[in-house]
Amino acid sequence: MPTKRFEMHMKKLVEHYCDLPGMWRPALWRIWHDVLNTLDSEIDKVFLNYGYASPNGEFDDLVLEARDEPDRFGIQLYQHVTKGMSITGASVLEVGCGRGGGASFLARYRKPKEYVALDISKRLVARCNRKHQVPGLTFVSGTAERLPFAPVRFDAVVNIESARCYGDIGAFFREAHRVLRPNGLFFFADMVKNKDVEPTRMLLQNTGFDIIRHKDIRQNVVLALQQDAAARKKVIDDRVPVWLRQAFYEFAGVEGSRRFRAFFDNSMQYNSYVLRKQATNTSA
Repeated sequence: MPTKRFEMHMKKLVEHYCDLPGMWRPALWRIWHDVLNTLDSEIDKVFLNYGYASPNGEFDDLVLEARDEPDRFGIQLYQHVTKGMSITGASVLEVGCGRGGGASFLARYRKPKEYVALDISKRLVARCNRKHQVPGLTFVSGTAERLPFAPVRFDAVVNIESARCYGDIGAFFREAHRVLRPNGLFFFADMVKNKDVEPTRMLLQNTGFDIIRHKDIRQNVVLALQQDAAARKKVIDDRVPVWLRQAFYEFAGVEGSRRFRAFFDNSMQYNSYVLRKQATNTSA
């Protein structure tokens, strides 16, 4: 049985992951996902994002199949970020697809011509290809800072709650710009420290993106975490050994965790962007 000290080290690693040197993050992220996959080999939980909820009826018109209803909060985050923008008949790339729930949802409900979902974990990609059998949807392995695709390959790029884990977010933005066609859309959402909000916005613009929509959705994320708290905690308590539960509570943003408090007291934002690659710059 691991010691109490080891348990606390695991919890602190998850708490402070984004503060680690960029060179360490990809390898640690790959290891963490292997732990997740080992504990949940059937990928019952296909969404790992914090979710999105709205008190004003924003999703009253979002009718989900019965199998998707348990994942409503995670789905609503994808729906919000892409809201009002058509990807029907488009070639779409998702970077950092995780367990593939968002990719499956957008591929089934929004009808792109093709949806390529990329993740750093080869084991996870293999499982997603087995789990999510959707026409036009494929999962591939690769890194965000060096996308394995030709220039101007896609009409849209999706990146939801993943970029904070990259060693060089600027390199990812440049790669997203490179693989997009002129006027291509970039759907981007993630948590961000208050001090990094403006530098992130400027980095996106300097990379060659026009901002169509930008919103801090922190309150919606908090509401989703509160409404989904019991379900998140039950999954962890059912699947995770006692000595790892505190780390998983932190990873999942369970109410009372450091991450939840950071959102709740507004020491961290959660920004949602819709961006467009400038048509005047068609270079790779």
